[in-house]
Amino acid sequence: MNAVAYYLNSTGLKIYGSGKGDRMGQDLSLGSSQRLSQVRIVLLEPAGPLNVGSVARVMKNMGLSRLVLVNPQCDPLGEDARLMAVHAADVLEGAQQVATLADALQGCLRAVATTGRDRALPNTALESPRSCLPWLLASTSTSTSTDSPPPAALIFGREDRGLNNEELNYAQRFLRIPSHPDYPSLNLAQAAAVCCYELYEAAQQAGAIAAKTAGVDEPGQLSLLPFGSTSSSTSSMISVFEPPATLDRVEGYYQQLEAMLLQIGYLYPHTASSRMEKFRRLFNRAYLTEPEVAMLRGILTQMKWALQQAQLNNADSHPR
Repeated sequence: MNAVAYYLNSTGLKIYGSGKGDRMGQDLSLGSSQRLSQVRIVLLEPAGPLNVGSVARVMKNMGLSRLVLVNPQCDPLGEDARLMAVHAADVLEGAQQVATLADALQGCLRAVATTGRDRALPNTALESPRSCLPWLLASTSTSTSTDSPPPAALIFGREDRGLNNEELNYAQRFLRIPSHPDYPSLNLAQAAAVCCYELYEAAQQAGAIAAKTAGVDEPGQLSLLPFGSTSSSTSSMISVFEPPATLDRVEGYYQQLEAMLLQIGYLYPHTASSRMEKFRRLFNRAYLTEPEVAMLRGILTQMKWALQQAQLNNADSHPR
């Protein structure tokens, strides 16, 4: 069977998989509905049931079904929400309610956060939906089931104040909807409609590109090539076999890193949050794999053990 190819415009990479019975090739040939099925639409503390219902409706319009509500401040199954959902009551009824944003991202490999504030993320690019959202649909090879692509998340903040910096830190990329400067603010349902449409369009385009075949790699390989290169440029080919780490696994590493840096005095409690933002963005750009997270956490565990041993030795050499 010929290889399947598709392009990730948002990352500048061309990805090839063999499609010859291997999991990686099968992922590349996912249909648009399967691509959309992996995306969670996450609403953080929504206060307006009309907005929640409107979001559910536009999700169903665009083939999305996985709604996650983080600590909702309204009744998402009440009359107002159902009124706006119209024929998308099933999306409301199937919505998952969780207590924290971390819970909403459990198991996800990728997350995009929406923001309307340039000042919220200094020195960080805010992308448009069209350039950013195709990245959420990029298939991965971590699942052994051909029916369940790994999930990704698109995060929307509160209606009145959006996402704070701590909440933005959970995402790897950041989205801002371009709008006229005279009145740039969109409400939650409007923003969700724009993004859901762009996800639907990206899924359709990815499916069309994946339908085209090109014989490139050996079975069982997935290769990343610089955008614009050809399969004959084998010197620039990088084979990828390691599964990417889920966001909750990476978050566990961040928590362990912060604790260690506080213990050794590199961080101070009153500045830890802002300094850790820089570490998060550094590692988020690297898209750590599961083995890499395990390696980094192993280093921290060994450092903790070494510090404990040094303290014990110091106590033994200075008995009271």
